[in-house]
Amino acid sequence: MGRARLARLHGIATSYEPAPGRSVQITDDTVVAVLAALGVDASTPHAVRTALAASAEATDAALLPRTVVARPARPPDLTGLPEGSVLGVETEDGAAQELGAPDPAALARLPLGIHVLHAHSPDGRTARAPLIVAPDRVPAPPRRSHGFLVQLYSLLSRQSWGMGDLGDLADLAAWSGRALGTGFVQLNPLHAAVPGPPTDPSPYRPSSRRFPDPVHLRIEHIPEYAHLTGAARLRADGLATRAAALRAGVLEGGALIDRDAVWALKREALELLWKVPLGPGRRAEYCDFLAEQGQALEDHATWCAIAELHGPNWRGWPAGLRDPRAAGVARLRPQLLDRIDFHCRLAWFTDQQLAGAQRAAREAGMGIGLVHDLAVGVHPSGADTWAQQDAFAAGMSIGAPPDAFNARGQDWGLPPWRPDALAAAGYAPYRELLRQLLRHAGALRIDHVMGLFRLWWVPEGRPPTEGAYVRYDGEAMLSVLALEAHRAGAAVIGEDLGTVEPGVRGALAERGVLGTSVVWFERDYGEPAPEAAAAPTPTSASSSAPTSAPESAAPARILAPDEWRSACLATVTTHDLPPTAARLTGEDVALRERLGLLAGPPERERSRARYELVEWMRELARRGLLPEGAGDEEGAVRAVHRFLLRTPARMIGVWLPDAVGDRRPQNLPGTWDEYPNWRVPISGPDGRPHTLEELAASPRLHALMRELSDGQY
Repeated sequence: MGRARLARLHGIATSYEPAPGRSVQITDDTVVAVLAALGVDASTPHAVRTALAASAEATDAALLPRTVVARPARPPDLTGLPEGSVLGVETEDGAAQELGAPDPAALARLPLGIHVLHAHSPDGRTARAPLIVAPDRVPAPPRRSHGFLVQLYSLLSRQSWGMGDLGDLADLAAWSGRALGTGFVQLNPLHAAVPGPPTDPSPYRPSSRRFPDPVHLRIEHIPEYAHLTGAARLRADGLATRAAALRAGVLEGGALIDRDAVWALKREALELLWKVPLGPGRRAEYCDFLAEQGQALEDHATWCAIAELHGPNWRGWPAGLRDPRAAGVARLRPQLLDRIDFHCRLAWFTDQQLAGAQRAAREAGMGIGLVHDLAVGVHPSGADTWAQQDAFAAGMSIGAPPDAFNARGQDWGLPPWRPDALAAAGYAPYRELLRQLLRHAGALRIDHVMGLFRLWWVPEGRPPTEGAYVRYDGEAMLSVLALEAHRAGAAVIGEDLGTVEPGVRGALAERGVLGTSVVWFERDYGEPAPEAAAAPTPTSASSSAPTSAPESAAPARILAPDEWRSACLATVTTHDLPPTAARLTGEDVALRERLGLLAGPPERERSRARYELVEWMRELARRGLLPEGAGDEEGAVRAVHRFLLRTPARMIGVWLPDAVGDRRPQNLPGTWDEYPNWRVPISGPDGRPHTLEELAASPRLHALMRELSDGQY
């Protein structure tokens, strides 16, 4: 009982429910391992007693929580302060204010921001803690709108160097905003990848979430490119010629997108541009960027520079370099100043082009503009885990527990944040991450948003079945999110597909966070409702998950459009699901059959898919949304989007490959080398890649988008 109590004190659940009414106990070994990752020894009965005593002593001695969170609708709980205590606050702009006796409501009325709260008790004790004063809700989208969902690398133009880039993004936003009346473009994460070769092509397993990847740069749009002369100009021209061949291989030769080949060319070009002297104005702008980014950018660039010497796995570096504050790193930095400056310069170039893309979107009339994507975690050996080691739980990985859809559970290979470390730091790592992502965004999508409340931790070397849920302070996480979104004037979309803990969707809705609704999964599944009213579906972080309910599940009624929630981004498909044309033609089942991914006999799976398709076509026809009649693939795609228009959803997303009849998924959960995940360009029904220029001229795309632009908003 003592170990279970200790686990609860540290937010570790000692059981979980893989299905309603069925409870599974967490093993003692797992509890001990997870507690150890939180710095608590529970290996023996004596250690447990010692840890419990230390926890009780710390609780009794604490005047304030590690971080105090206040908002108008929920003032902080200060009942632990002794009678006669007095408070003071130092606001984030440096002003000091004496508050007197504890008054939680007064704290909630303070200016929004990150302050410092001081407490003085009658017995002479003093304490200070970060005080986060947040709004109750994140900003709402300015109006109902529709927009494109796109994996940027897959969007090649006649100018890009073998994969889609920020120039293509700006062009897509400018064209679609003006010509199609779109209000947003939602992207895949543009986080910095762990350098290869080979580079992991998944955008959901980055080296750093704090800085974007310079592989997305449009080289010719960097101002210094125009100032290349002599031999440098000849080299740049040669690189552009090689890039054209790389692009042609993807667009015309059937080649996959090769991120490493693209980066090899761009890196060589960027080395040339880095040597071009900055003019006075550009130099001043760069210095401002360095000052604004501070230690975070220096650490990131230092990691990149050391990785050039010792490889990208910092855990295998010489011992003196494994800590960014170690003396060995301090001694090495002067020798790496040029390389550190090079990587800082790339971060600046990328930031500028991201700003330009958002500016192009807003100038095109988009109410939101760019919707950036926050991955659920980072690579265990990347830049963020090196720079912020205290914030991550060593020896742990996040994933998902076993359930009716995956008896083995899932391990995503991403280390979790320590909730205690976040609270002790006033949530600074989380705040800074959000601030970076919201710099040039009109909205932010949060992958696996349920992770703001709890995550499944899997001890290193153990199967996912031997994990445990660890709880985070959802009120604090949402308040930090609301504050940073408020400062940026950005909406927030939570990816809440799959099995969701009761209460989570309600908490997100209360704070104004939009959910994600995919048409195929919006059904009445009965009890429990409404929290778990979505069928389990693949998430961006997951390695495998089915796309239909198990055979034993009772048939569920398709939700009528007016039964949908309004606070959501409504879509027909996502990057982890089949394109709509593949679902309509059965090619999604055929692909999974070829790869041995079907959950049951092929004929049964084909029969189930046909049944669901017929059911949907009848539903669409009954509602008068399928005037083209059965058997018209393009008409059926338009019909499903007409259905979305009838829902009250605030945002309607169109998967860009759907607009031209693409059959290939961008990611096929459950595969690694068997399928070219994250490496296929947007293509037409025949598999021929389409450039951005061809997309803009596509009659099929324009026919679909007319349905949305002519819809009632």
